[in-house]
Amino acid sequence: MRRTGPPALLALEDGSIFRGEGFGAEGSCEGEVVFNTSLTGYQEILTDPSYKGQIVTMTAPLIGNYGINSEDAEAERAWIEGFVIRELSPIASNFRSQEDLHSYLVRSGVTAIEGVDTRALTKRIREKGALRGIVSTVERDPDTLVDKARNVPLMAGRNLVNEVTRRREAMWEEGASAAQFLPEPGAFEGPIFDLTVIDYGAKWNILRNLTSLGFRVRVVPADAELATVLSGGPDAVFLSNGPGDPSVLTHAQAVARGVIEKGVPLFGICLGHQIIAQALGGRTYKLPFGHHGGNHPVMDLTTNKVEITAQNHGFAVHEDLFADGTVEMTHKSLNDDTVEGLRHTTLPVMSVQHHPEAAPGPHDSLYLFRRFRDELINLTR
Repeated sequence: MRRTGPPALLALEDGSIFRGEGFGAEGSCEGEVVFNTSLTGYQEILTDPSYKGQIVTMTAPLIGNYGINSEDAEAERAWIEGFVIRELSPIASNFRSQEDLHSYLVRSGVTAIEGVDTRALTKRIREKGALRGIVSTVERDPDTLVDKARNVPLMAGRNLVNEVTRRREAMWEEGASAAQFLPEPGAFEGPIFDLTVIDYGAKWNILRNLTSLGFRVRVVPADAELATVLSGGPDAVFLSNGPGDPSVLTHAQAVARGVIEKGVPLFGICLGHQIIAQALGGRTYKLPFGHHGGNHPVMDLTTNKVEITAQNHGFAVHEDLFADGTVEMTHKSLNDDTVEGLRHTTLPVMSVQHHPEAAPGPHDSLYLFRRFRDELINLTR
């Protein structure tokens, strides 16, 4: 039987009002409203720390039909600010399901709204760009909510990394399961490398895939000093994904610059990619509505092969980084020609904007983990 939730409103800073029914936790939430085009994987999206500060709209019309389970989480909790969907499935039918979506959001304190015309909302965001908004099941006055939406902090200039990073360093030992996609079938061969991961909001499937490829993974907080990052003499350093504006992360940029100057191999994904670009003298800029979803085509410029990728970012690297030839673009978005990957021409530094670990999304780009490891093997020869 379909549940009936309390009346709920989604108010946007442009004055738009979308009405629906609330589910999840009762209350109000605020953030930048974006849309995600993934057909499945709502649990991974809910728990992705990169969504801190954002209210996510799912473009797929039916959400919640396979429930929630303990294996698909990308963090220890839900980080999303709010959730907007067309229809909440009245049943959760899957042999792995342990909890329904509504109950999970109640337990997680996340306010959500269903019954929204998500096609109209997505079109508005595409036309006007990501908009600040509020979802509420307790405030009934639309004008009040619109005024509050206009006072939500802008994503540009926000440092959200400090809110999602781990507080103390730890070793990571869990590998990827078949359900989470292995970097390559079968056991890895070759040396085991010591890898320091700087956690700006790292998705667990990144850590799982690195572990499955034979890395001994040590994870340190985002505020770790260069000496801490390099303590123990790691074979390489990895910069994770994370939320917010990369341009304000001056400490992260300084640490990345120090790693590069020491000649230690460096690999970054998403926010880590942007931090590396800035450490190399580049700059970033805000995209109109960002890239969020599991169907973004990207060309690997080293092979001219096209891969379908998972993406989640609201900022991008400016192409002027490549002007003097010391850094080259390795991947390009085929939707808008934005930078999707880079590498230094003489130093062991590489990064990608998209998410090769998927979770959710296609696994076309899993080869990047193997490429990184192969480069380390070549450096030791």
